[in-house]
Amino acid sequence: MAVSQLRLNLLTGRWVTIVPDRAKRTTDFAPRATQVESDPNLACPFCPDAVDPDPSLTEVLDANGDWTMRVVQNRYPAFVGDETLSVRNMGPVHVMAEASGIHEVFVFTRDHDDRLERFTDDVIADMMKTLRARFRAHNEMPNIRYTQAIVNHGREAGASLAHPHGQLLGLPFVPGEILEEERAFERFKGGCIVCTTSDVEADGERFVLKNEHAVVVCPYWSSSPYELLIMPRSHCQHITDCTDEQATGVGIAIRDAMRQIVATIGDVAFNLVFHTAPAHHSGQFHWHVHLFPKLTTAAGFERGTGVMINIVAPETAAAELRRASVKR
Repeated sequence: MAVSQLRLNLLTGRWVTIVPDRAKRTTDFAPRATQVESDPNLACPFCPDAVDPDPSLTEVLDANGDWTMRVVQNRYPAFVGDETLSVRNMGPVHVMAEASGIHEVFVFTRDHDDRLERFTDDVIADMMKTLRARFRAHNEMPNIRYTQAIVNHGREAGASLAHPHGQLLGLPFVPGEILEEERAFERFKGGCIVCTTSDVEADGERFVLKNEHAVVVCPYWSSSPYELLIMPRSHCQHITDCTDEQATGVGIAIRDAMRQIVATIGDVAFNLVFHTAPAHHSGQFHWHVHLFPKLTTAAGFERGTGVMINIVAPETAAAELRRASVKR
């Protein structure tokens, strides 16, 4: 197995991960329209009848002792090993480190054709409880500085299998995106950015939905069509700081937001991204969730400048999502 590496982009100050073994996945260079499940000879490794199932790191069991959701090691990990980050200069502009850490797959359901927006409240509760348990486990690993939880749905969003699942990546460094958010929280003079946004946008023109524990909006700064920001009402830095009930409420808000997305624009590919404070962080932060439907492609301007172009105003997107909720 080739060793994964972290290489530093000196122009941006951000790490890039080089993982040659992930190119062995059968879907990475397949035509855009190809789905793994279109080949009847390829069995889904996440289904209960998988011939060679991966051993579980943790499971949720039903009354019969059968698993209902489970977490396993990723077969093609981007991060592996228990070494702390050790940066080495390999040349005048060549800075690298071992890509140590952990890369897990979170299988939400036994049902291959199930969908997140169809989950019951009880399933959501189990999902959020399991997610937070894995965050706690990662926080106890001395080499993990940040854990990124994601859900990729659809090939355009980077998913290689249709079976509902997410990923948890324990990293030996804090990513640039999170460092920028940390600095933004520190600069903001009005208290907490997320608390203030939740208060200002609730019931406004960019408001989408809310419940006792979360508020969902199309943020004022939306960088892509129908982008959503899911904000916990309780001010907690880490996802592990909130109660089970609070976490479940946020999960239910995510599910209900997905229902409105599907009712408005159909079964689109999307990325769901959890942002929480880094392990052992003590500064200002408020954990939150981003949902990015994949309706447009970042082109040369966006890649060259980092400035995104959004062709649907967040006010328009929020109004359409609210109408979908009324109809549903």
